[in-house]
Amino acid sequence: MTTPAASQPSAAAPPPAVITHHAVADVSSTGGDEFVLAGRRYRSRLIVGTGKYRDFDEMGRALSASGAEIVTVALRRVELTPGKPSLISAIDRSRYQLLPNTAGCYTAEDAIRTCRLARELGLSDMVKLEVIGDPRTLFPDVEQTLAAARVLVKEGFVVLPYITDDPIACLRLADIGCAAVMPLAAPIGSGLGIRNPYNLRIIMETVKVPVIVDAGVGTASDAAVAMELGCDAVLMNTAIAGAKDAVLMAEAMRQAVEAGRKAFRAGRIGRKLYANASSPTDGTLPSLSGEAGGGSSLPPVGPYEIE
Repeated sequence: MTTPAASQPSAAAPPPAVITHHAVADVSSTGGDEFVLAGRRYRSRLIVGTGKYRDFDEMGRALSASGAEIVTVALRRVELTPGKPSLISAIDRSRYQLLPNTAGCYTAEDAIRTCRLARELGLSDMVKLEVIGDPRTLFPDVEQTLAAARVLVKEGFVVLPYITDDPIACLRLADIGCAAVMPLAAPIGSGLGIRNPYNLRIIMETVKVPVIVDAGVGTASDAAVAMELGCDAVLMNTAIAGAKDAVLMAEAMRQAVEAGRKAFRAGRIGRKLYANASSPTDGTLPSLSGEAGGGSSLPPVGPYEIE
C-alpha cells in the first residue's frame, strides 16, 4: 500500500458543504447501490476512525486500504497549535470527508461547543455527536444526547448521534432531524461484536434514516453480520487500529462490509432444523429395494420448524 499524500494547511480550504469528488459515488462500481447520507452519495459503507494508530503513516495506509470515504476525527484530542504535527494535516481532505466527533464530552454543552469549533475551523458541518454518560462503559447519555441534538439540528448541523441500541431513543433522534442514527453494537473498543441483532432490526424497521452500527466491532465477521442484518453502514476505529496489522485488517473490513451488503441484497436462505438435499430427488433411478427415489415426502417437522 502507498501512503496518501498529506494535505498542507491552507486558508483556502473548501467549505465543508461543498461535495467534492470523493463524496460522489461511482454508481457503476456499487451496482447502483450507493450509500446516501444527508443527500450525499458514497461508494463505501465503511466509516473509519483516526485514533490509536502507531503513527500518521500507518493511519494513512490503513485509511487507503479500508476504501473509506468518511473518516472521524476526535476534535478534543487534535493538536491545533500552529507549527506542530497535526492529525488534520495528515489527512488528505481532497480524498476523505472529515467527520468531527465529540468524543470525550460528558455534557450537551461541551458537545455543542465542540461542534461549533469544528464549524469555525472549517472542518465540516456534518458531525458525529457523542455524549458519554459513564466513563467505565462509555455508554452514551441518552438525555444529554437528545438535548445536544435539538440544538445542533436547529443550528444547521448534519448530526449523526452515537446512541444505545434503544429503538425509542433512535426514533426520538430521527424525529428531531438527525441525518442518521448510530446505535452501538457493544461497548466502545470492546470487540464483542453484535450483541443484540434483534434491537438493530427493530431500529431499522422504526426509523426512516440510515442506521450506522457504531462501536463494538472486533473483526471482519462482525462487520459482515451488521451489513447482512441490513444496516446502512458500519463505523469502527479500534478494530482496525488495534489489530496486529492495521493495514491488513482495514482491507479485511472493507471486503467484509462489501460482502455483507451483497449478501443482504441477495437474500439469504431460510434457516431449517433438518437437512434439505441440494440435489433434486424427483425422477432419480430406483433404489436397490425397487422403490423410486424421491417419491416419499419428508415428515412434518411441526414445532421444530425454524422458519
